[in-house]
Amino acid sequence: MPHPGGRRSGRGPPDPEDVSPAAPLAGLVDHLFRHEAGRLAAALVRVLGPANLDLAEDVVQETLCHALDVWKMGRVPDNPAAWLRAAARNRALDLLRRQRTRTRLLPEVSRLQDELAPAVDAAFTEDALREEQLRMMFACCDPRLQSPVQVALVLKLLCGFGVGEVAQAFLASPAAIEKRLARGKAALRRARVLADLADPRLARRLEAVLGALYLLFNEGYHGAHPELAVRADLCAEAIRLARLLTENAATAQPRTFALLALMCLHAARLPGRLDARGALVPLEEQDRSAWDRALAAEGAQWLSRAVSEPPTALLLEAAIAAEHCFAPTFAETDWKAIVALYDALYAQTPTPVVALNRAIALAQVQGPERGLAELRGLPGRDRLARYPFYPAALGELHLRAGHAREAAEEFRRAVRLARSPAERSYFQRKLAAAT
Repeated sequence: MPHPGGRRSGRGPPDPEDVSPAAPLAGLVDHLFRHEAGRLAAALVRVLGPANLDLAEDVVQETLCHALDVWKMGRVPDNPAAWLRAAARNRALDLLRRQRTRTRLLPEVSRLQDELAPAVDAAFTEDALREEQLRMMFACCDPRLQSPVQVALVLKLLCGFGVGEVAQAFLASPAAIEKRLARGKAALRRARVLADLADPRLARRLEAVLGALYLLFNEGYHGAHPELAVRADLCAEAIRLARLLTENAATAQPRTFALLALMCLHAARLPGRLDARGALVPLEEQDRSAWDRALAAEGAQWLSRAVSEPPTALLLEAAIAAEHCFAPTFAETDWKAIVALYDALYAQTPTPVVALNRAIALAQVQGPERGLAELRGLPGRDRLARYPFYPAALGELHLRAGHAREAAEEFRRAVRLARSPAERSYFQRKLAAAT
């Protein structure tokens, strides 16, 4: 059987005779292929250059398809990730040897035409894979690109999502996503060479990178997917990429730690956020014993490293998440501390959603009538006209205040505005409780 990626040269995937039975293929492919696709793409862009981005993606796709062909016989390598990297390396070497006179290669590779194997090997070491993913992340988050384009590129190139999956994540058509990706890839190709992480000018781009990861995580945690109330895969990819940022001196900064703390602390509560039927469970009803305490502890560690003066908005959001995550029960939550944190956050980012969340916390301290007064006078509440959790919050506080008729009216509004079946089902349950 031919070796994956073509002719074997130096290191490569093991022969079929060297492959031993391992975990069943089902369950392995989704996680492994998604995780490795971004790593392989980043390494191949280093080898082939940004001008050949589409070719790099083709090599990744061929590598994964070939792996499926080999592994579906029921025998997978003991180290599948290393097998995939070796297969992609071999395929890249073959391409370079056949097309080096026709392909626009990186200068460092062009000068080493007689030493291609060492040059390609250098792109597939663990250190290089981490660095190339970071460089690709910064390239995807070029501030000249709109945020939706940045996040689409991150999902496609670094997280291994197909066009259909990206479209599903953003409730957009595949054609619309193709256009976003085309704009983003054109910008990458024009760059010719990815940025140097040591370039001090990249510090200005870190904010865009963090913003893209924040959007990616929120799409998984609060997204409007028509069938899935929570996209844990999106949350996991955002956390994985944020962890990469902490491993490089240029990007390991307090604001990076704050974002990772925020994501870990929120993700720690994901196991309790849905019931066995996939329905949303409100915070006060969640089984806290189901929360991921290891992930919560990791979040607390990042939070301790994120302390800055003055505190950033991300740090304040992470501190609020920590108050919820480490409260023994809902009743024992330190709501006064949360209100104070929201006050500080609103001073920095005076958005209607922050004001809404502050009003909900204030109602826990001063009662539902005070919370209702805050919600009725919410600055910018017209911008929440299509946000279902605004009428839901009004309904909840009316219910607590004994205003059943008003509560039912607000929950009906929330049902009409629901963005997913899970949200609609949750609001319908609240409506039933009010009638």
